[in-house]
Amino acid sequence: MTITLKALQAKVLDQKTRIPSLYGDVDFSIVPERFSTNPQDRTMLPPKYARLHRKELLADHDRVERALAYTMLGDSVADAYAALMPQYGFRGLIGMLSRSCVYGVEKVPEAPKELVDFIRSMERRPAWLDMKLVEEGARYSRNQMAVMVPFAIRGAFIATFMNKYSGLPMALTGALSGQSTEQRVKETASFFTTATLPGALERFGTGFHAAAMVRLMHSMVRFNILKRSKAWDVAVHGIPIPQIDQMPAGTMPSFLMAYDVIRKGRKHFNRRERAVVELCRYQSYLLGLPEELLPDSPQGIYDVMVAYTGTLRDGYDDETCGELIRATMKAYLPEEKSLKNRIYNEFERSFSKVFFTRVFLQGGTRDKAGIMGIEPSLFDYAKFGAVSMYVMPQLIANRIVQEVPLLNRVLDYFLVDEINRLLVSYGHPEFATDGSKYKEEAMAKRKASAKAQARMPLPANPGSGAAHA
Repeated sequence: MTITLKALQAKVLDQKTRIPSLYGDVDFSIVPERFSTNPQDRTMLPPKYARLHRKELLADHDRVERALAYTMLGDSVADAYAALMPQYGFRGLIGMLSRSCVYGVEKVPEAPKELVDFIRSMERRPAWLDMKLVEEGARYSRNQMAVMVPFAIRGAFIATFMNKYSGLPMALTGALSGQSTEQRVKETASFFTTATLPGALERFGTGFHAAAMVRLMHSMVRFNILKRSKAWDVAVHGIPIPQIDQMPAGTMPSFLMAYDVIRKGRKHFNRRERAVVELCRYQSYLLGLPEELLPDSPQGIYDVMVAYTGTLRDGYDDETCGELIRATMKAYLPEEKSLKNRIYNEFERSFSKVFFTRVFLQGGTRDKAGIMGIEPSLFDYAKFGAVSMYVMPQLIANRIVQEVPLLNRVLDYFLVDEINRLLVSYGHPEFATDGSKYKEEAMAKRKASAKAQARMPLPANPGSGAAHA
C-alpha cells in the first residue's frame, strides 16, 4: 500500500489537531537536526554504501520527503490512548489494554473511545496478509529463536544505541540502569520470541497482546518526554521514537535476507524467505508501522532501509549511547548465579560483541566498536568460535529437518518446548514506563557539565582524544 506524499504529510500535521494534548506545541514544519540531506554529512548509512547510494537517494525528492514525514510521525491511535494518562494513570491504561487484548475490548465496559480505536486498528488485517504464510514463517523462525537468539539478543539490543538521536528516549526513561537493564533486554527477547509461537499473532494470541503493550509503552514514552522533559528538543531530535525508528528492529531478519538475496544477484525471495518476510511484516504491522515501510520485495526492503539510514545523521555521545551500551554489556542475564549460568553469561556476552560488530558494523564502520568501547578481544573471538561450533551444527541440522515431512513436526514440538522454556527464563514482561522515574535531573546536570567543559580553553597539547558527534 503506497500513500501519496501529500496524504502522508497531511497525516503528520493531523497529529497536532487530533491529539492536541500531546502534539499541540509541536511545530511540524521543523526539519530536525537528526534529519540530514547535506551530501557532506555523515549518516548512519555506512560509508561504503553511502558512496553507492546516497547521491541517488538525495536526488529523489519524493523519497527524501517521505523519510522526513515518517521521522515526525508517531503512532496516532496508541498516542491518543496514552494521552489519557492524566485521567487514568499509566497503570489504569495498561490494565484496560491488557484486558481488551485477553477478553476483547467489548468486554471492557469502561473502555474509552481511544482504546476502542486502538484495538480495532490492530484487529484490521491488511489486504496483503497471508496468515498461513505467517505461520510458516514463524515455524522456520523458531529454529533461530530457540538455538541462536539466546546468545545474540544482547548484541542485537545494543545496535539500537548506535545513534544519539534515536537512543535518547531510552536514556531519558532511565530504563537501562540497575536491574531494569536485564528486564529491558529480556522484554525485547520475550517479544520477538513470543511472536514465533504457533498462533501467537492471531487476534487472541500472546504476540498480539505483546505488540499492543509495546505500542502503548512507546506512546507513553512519547507523552512523558514531550510533556515533561526539558532535555528533549524537537528541533534537534524530532518526535520521540518515530515510527521509522522502530523499523530496523522489526524488519531486521527481512533486511538481512534481502541484502543476501541482492548480493547473490537474485531478484525474488524463495518460499522459505518469503514466509519469514511475511512474519516480519505482520509483526511490524501490529507494532504500528505504516504499511509503506513494510515492502515485500528484496529491493524494496533494501531501499527503505537505505532511505532511513541515509537521512539519519550519524551521532554518538558517551552520555547517551555510551551509558546505554555499558549498562547493557554489564548486565547479568541468567536467572541464577550458578557456575553454569555464570559461564553461559560470559560466553553469551563475548558472542554478542562479535555478532554485533559482524552484523551491524559493516561497510566501513568497524571503527565504531572501539569508540563504543565494545571492540572484541582475542578472547572474545575465541569464545565466539566455541559458541558457533555449538550453535551452527544445530541450526543447520534443524533447517534440513524442517523440510522433511513428519520429522519437521517432531522437531517443531521440541523447538516450541524450548521456546516456552526460554520465555519462562525471560520472565513476565512488564512493557511499562513510569514517567516519575525518568532520569531528567541527572541528564540535565550532565549536559550542563558537558557544556561548561566545552567552553573551557583547550590545553596546549590536547593529545589524541577524539570527539564523536
